[in-house]
Amino acid sequence: MSAAKTAAPAVGGRTRTRGPALRRVAPGLLLVALALTGPWLAAHPLDTPVTAPYAAAGDGAVLGGDQLGRDVLSRLLHGGTALIAGALLIALVVTALATVLGCLAVLRPRLGGAIERTADVFILLPPVLGIMLIALAWPGGGRRAVIAAAIVLGTPYAVRIVASAAAPLASAGYVEAATARGESPSSIALREILPNVRATVLALFGLRFVEAVYVISMAGFLQIGPQPPAADWALMIRENAPGILLNPWAVLAPSLAIAVLAISFNLASASLATRSAPKAVTPS
Repeated sequence: MSAAKTAAPAVGGRTRTRGPALRRVAPGLLLVALALTGPWLAAHPLDTPVTAPYAAAGDGAVLGGDQLGRDVLSRLLHGGTALIAGALLIALVVTALATVLGCLAVLRPRLGGAIERTADVFILLPPVLGIMLIALAWPGGGRRAVIAAAIVLGTPYAVRIVASAAAPLASAGYVEAATARGESPSSIALREILPNVRATVLALFGLRFVEAVYVISMAGFLQIGPQPPAADWALMIRENAPGILLNPWAVLAPSLAIAVLAISFNLASASLATRSAPKAVTPS
C-alpha cells in the first residue's frame, strides 16, 4: 500500500514534465519536418525567377524574391535538408567517437594520456583555419570536406568532456569488481560506465549538433562547401546580404531558420539529458 502511494507522485511528475519537454522539442521537429518535405511543398522551381530581383513579399512570392528573382520561400524549403543531415552526421560521429575514446581513456591511463595530449594539440587549432586547410587539401570536397573537418576538430574537445565525466567512475567499486572479474575494457565501458554518463553524452550530442549547424553555416557563408546555384540557408544569407534593405526576408528567413533549429535542438537535448540523469535515492 505504501509503495503504491509513493509511486503515484512520480507518474504525475513525469506527466507534468512531459508537457514542457514537448514544447521545447516542437519547434525543432516542425522545422525538420518542413526541411524534409520542403522540396515537395515548394510552390516554385528552385532556380526559376518568378519576381524582380529583391522583390518585396507579395502574392507572387510569400517571402519575396532573391538577388535573381527566385522565390525565397521555395529556396528556403529546399535548403535545410542537407544542413540538418550534415549536422546530425557530425553530431552522431563525434559523440560516438568521444564516448568510446573517453571511456577507454579513464580505463587505460597510458592510452588516456596519449589521447589527452593529442586532444590538446587539436583543441589549439582554430576551427576556421582547420576547415580552410582541409577544404584546400580536398579540392572539390564541398560539404563532405566541411563535415570531415568538423568531425576531426570537434572530437578532441568532446573526448575531454566525456573523460572528465567518466574519470570519477573509474575508481568506483562496481568498475573495480568488473576489472577483477577479467572483463574487457570495452565491456566495462559499455556496461558499467556508459549508463552512468548518459546524461553527459546526451547533452554533448546536443552541443555537437548546434556547433555543427554553425560550422556548416559558417562554411557556407564563406562559400566553403555548397556553391551557387545550390539552395543552402547560409549561402542564401551571403548571396542576399547586399539587398537586405530591399527584401529583408531574403536574409532574415534563413537566419531565423538556422537560429530556431540550433536553439530548439539544444533545448530538447538538455531536457532529455535532465530526464535521463541518475536520480538520487533518498532513504524512506
